[in-house]
Amino acid sequence: MKTTEQDSNYSALDKMSTEELLGAMNREDRLVPEAVGRAIPRIADAVEGITERMRRGGRVFYMGAGTSGRIGITDASEIPPTYGVPGKFIGIIAGGDGAIRDAVEGAEDDGAQGCRDILAYNPGEDDTVVGITASGGAPYVLGALKAAKKAGSLTCCITCNEDAAVAAVADIPIVAVVGPEFVTGSTRMKSGTATKLILNMISTAVMIRLGHVKGSHMVDMQLTNSKLVDRGTRMIMDETGDGDYEHARQMLLRYGSVREAVKNYK
Repeated sequence: MKTTEQDSNYSALDKMSTEELLGAMNREDRLVPEAVGRAIPRIADAVEGITERMRRGGRVFYMGAGTSGRIGITDASEIPPTYGVPGKFIGIIAGGDGAIRDAVEGAEDDGAQGCRDILAYNPGEDDTVVGITASGGAPYVLGALKAAKKAGSLTCCITCNEDAAVAAVADIPIVAVVGPEFVTGSTRMKSGTATKLILNMISTAVMIRLGHVKGSHMVDMQLTNSKLVDRGTRMIMDETGDGDYEHARQMLLRYGSVREAVKNYK
């Protein structure tokens, strides 16, 4: 039986008090970073492979169904505002954008649609496709990875089961075995957390490697609200040593990014 389908380590959840439930969930959640830590060598392989291809203009596609697809879309959607890099990380979910909010019956089981969805983007050798499936066997994801591999793209996967079918297909399999879920089979819990952590690591490390972070600062972030304008202003003050907040703010607004404001600061 797949680890993600094994019975919970806890029984009679419906008899527990609220504090007992929360304490037990917290104990289970603590196992997730350890499982992700064991997968770091393969995560590093993915980061290096993606970085190399993105330097040549490549893209990264996250392919998943249900919770896995939604987590991929979340990570991809945060790259443009955080690092000022649009159109390079693309999240695709089985069932289309409507499945972001509402489950689409049978979408996960349609391998041919996974193939069609990724081929619609004309993937090539500079692109990377990351298949996300906690169970490791979603036909939609398998179909997408097989099509991408045939097209010459680098293929990676994120799964929470050993000996998963998807791991046999991907060039770089990332396997984080977090153990049985607190609610039996509910992979939105520990498996979902592991997936989110791994995607955070991949996209963040790639953006740092590509020069979109200086020190610890997001120098290319988009100025989409007042909080980010304030943050950018303080970054400029820190970089230039100028204590004039209003001047730094005006330079930021004039040049549109921390990087350009610092470069042209006067």
